[in-house]
Amino acid sequence: MSWRPQRAIVLGAGLGQRMRPLTDERPKPLIEVAGKALIDHVLDRLGEAGIETAVVNVHYRADQLEAHLANRACPRIVISDERAELLETGGGVRKALPHLGTEPFLVCNSDSFSVGGASNSLARLAALWDGTRMDALLLLASAAHALGYDGLGDFAMAQDGALRRRREKEVVPFVFTGISILHPRLLEGSPAGPFSLNRPWSTAIEHGRLFGMRQDGFWMHVGDPAALVAAERFIESGDHFY
Repeated sequence: MSWRPQRAIVLGAGLGQRMRPLTDERPKPLIEVAGKALIDHVLDRLGEAGIETAVVNVHYRADQLEAHLANRACPRIVISDERAELLETGGGVRKALPHLGTEPFLVCNSDSFSVGGASNSLARLAALWDGTRMDALLLLASAAHALGYDGLGDFAMAQDGALRRRREKEVVPFVFTGISILHPRLLEGSPAGPFSLNRPWSTAIEHGRLFGMRQDGFWMHVGDPAALVAAERFIESGDHFY
């Protein structure tokens, strides 16, 4: 059997400020798309991919999120409590490392939302993982075809999958979907407080150890109320081309 990650962390601790007023009374992971909470879309996909344990970090309106997840069985949920201090993406993953073990693991934003090919993309990501040359492997979408995204892209990708960041005033083809495989060594020497995953990614780029893979399916950036409406209309239309 090919290797696959057993554990994942779902980043659910953010304040969801750009989704206001929908997040005035509830955390962003509980905002619904097509009748299902964003975090349930992510956790269902992880369960289908065979993930056994999902760590969910919590901060803003943490009690609501914990209550929502209390009866979840697949995958098994472990809470990483950030009520005392919001640690950003890197700090949140670092704090959760005792729950994630020593093997590579998945990292998912709680609003990582795709239509079509989602579980297959996770399987392909696992199949492509090579710990001898990678510290992180990012799932990327075509910036030109991502719903709700109008930026200049995040990364350029070489033929072997090695990534570099977009240069100033440059347009690059790929945008990060919020899903990746990380090896714990990526965070060695990182600070105990808040920091972004962009910091260790930059170190990995310097050493030629940050790689990417283009995803199957259609990626949607559900970042604000307008994007939420657009995502639901897209899903209802059934026009899931890619």
